[in-house]
Amino acid sequence: MSLRVLIVDDEPLARARLRTLLGDCKTPGALVEGEAGNATQAVEALRRQKFDLALIDIHMPGADGLTLAQTLRTLPDAPQVVFVTAHAEHAVQAFELEAADYLTKPVRLERLQTTLQKVERSINAARGLRADEPEEVLIIQDRGRTERVPLAQVLYFKAELKYITVRTAAKSYILDGSLSELEERYRAAFLRIHRNALIARRAVRALEKHFDADEGDGWAVRLNGVDELLAVSRRQLAAVREVIAS
Repeated sequence: MSLRVLIVDDEPLARARLRTLLGDCKTPGALVEGEAGNATQAVEALRRQKFDLALIDIHMPGADGLTLAQTLRTLPDAPQVVFVTAHAEHAVQAFELEAADYLTKPVRLERLQTTLQKVERSINAARGLRADEPEEVLIIQDRGRTERVPLAQVLYFKAELKYITVRTAAKSYILDGSLSELEERYRAAFLRIHRNALIARRAVRALEKHFDADEGDGWAVRLNGVDELLAVSRRQLAAVREVIAS
């Protein structure tokens, strides 16, 4: 697997150095999919998409890295946190916040590599996977090409006339098949919220009151990684509330 990484540091040169070091790491690979110069930008990025790992500086303008880590613990599907700082005196506080590791600047490649391996093991353990277990994927035919889409990236399936929209944080795909078959196959990871939609349990962020022009007042669910709201049928309302509460 490649770890999806968010770098949080107020110094552009420090972010650039980390990006270079991450690019040199081989096992596991690391993809820098976001950067933030402060805690506010970091939270916004995490609400737009899912990251496996956040590399966070401690001393930043505004809310510091420790405060940011506390905020992340309240978010669903939060990333692993590793502090990267020039100051060693905050290590005890960092580990009280269940940080995966604490790196001091200047970061050495070998030390960063060890940290990434530790994060990978932790993620695999949480998923109940062995490091060598193949990742489950969807095989999607898209405009004359065949593409492998990891199931772990899918946020929802939505039935649209004669096809199904498969939505990730980055892209939408078209899939032939039955929503009922997908529900049966991936019941542990996905929840039916409406006759036309399944959502990833891990991605649920909020349940909101919503007005629909066709159905009137009702409820909709908001997912991490996408801006749109998805309607929830009255029949499935209790199941969605249970997911949010768990």
